[in-house]
Amino acid sequence: MALKTCVSVAEKTPARVLKSLTKALQKSEYAEIRLDFLSPSEVPRALEQAKKHLKRCVCTLRPKAEGGRFSGTEKERISILKLIAEYKPYLIDIEFLTLEKNKTLLGYVRRTKTSILVSWHDFEKTPPASALLAKLRQMKRLGDNVKIVTTAKSIRDTAAVLSLYKRQSSGLIAFAMGDAGRISRILCMYFGSPYTYVSLGKPVAPGQFSVDEVKSLLTLQK
Repeated sequence: MALKTCVSVAEKTPARVLKSLTKALQKSEYAEIRLDFLSPSEVPRALEQAKKHLKRCVCTLRPKAEGGRFSGTEKERISILKLIAEYKPYLIDIEFLTLEKNKTLLGYVRRTKTSILVSWHDFEKTPPASALLAKLRQMKRLGDNVKIVTTAKSIRDTAAVLSLYKRQSSGLIAFAMGDAGRISRILCMYFGSPYTYVSLGKPVAPGQFSVDEVKSLLTLQK
């Protein structure tokens, strides 16, 4: 079983993105570029500077309504998402609600042959396992790769999220944020997640481990 990590890179300038990305890929199999941390006008430059690394990158352009930092209009965001798809990263992370509302975007990205990571987050709670399973089924209609992340307030919440791996053994990234869900960031790899999200040091999301912490844990099994 290959247990892999994806370092979240969240920087405010293209130069800093490239510097952190280079460092991240020296330690990790993959990196997530949080392009929403850049001003919209800087995203094309960041993509161009990082293009030789993009086959190992998940590109994310998260809107504020979904917990991100993108500062432009939704029309601008859709345009930039199309541009990202043209660079053919390993995965382009697009929110479930965005794809539901914009089938034109879905069709465009599919035509570029770029793999979509259909994502959904609950920043307040963890719905019941039955509701999570229903959400998974809805999301799978839009793409083979699905990311479901909730906020855990108990071990029961964490178990509810991880139970999704009984239904989909590949292409699923499911874990819980927060202290109660922290263990799910490790366990998800053992249940079939292609990787777990980590940081270079300072967490980008609640409960996130650093890449050094996770790699040191993984070496214990060898």
